[in-house]
Amino acid sequence: MANKAVISLTTGLEDAEKVTVAFLVAVGAAEQGRETLVFLTKEAVRLALDGVAVGTACEGCPPLPSLLDRYAAAGGRYLVCPICFDAKGLDKGDLIPGAELGGTVPMWQWIGDDNAVTFSY
Repeated sequence: MANKAVISLTTGLEDAEKVTVAFLVAVGAAEQGRETLVFLTKEAVRLALDGVAVGTACEGCPPLPSLLDRYAAAGGRYLVCPICFDAKGLDKGDLIPGAELGGTVPMWQWIGDDNAVTFSY
């Protein structure tokens, strides 16, 4: 059985439903006790900034802030693509708790020799 989960997300709030699904998967993994990493690239890097992941994607969807709170409470982490982040001129001082800049090498180092279930959105 895989003991780690990696959720790769490229989409930001331009597709809030996709973001919601990705976070539901991440929350589910983290709350089940799996070490969980959300790898944010492209427009999704903005979600790692304080105050960006707000709102509710659809009728009956949980609010994004509540999903991020649950993910943090379950020990979830974020790895934010530094190339994408820097290309947008963002400030790393605005990163939310649990988020750090890092690319594919740190992601593979985090996985290590463990099995990992992966999802991509």
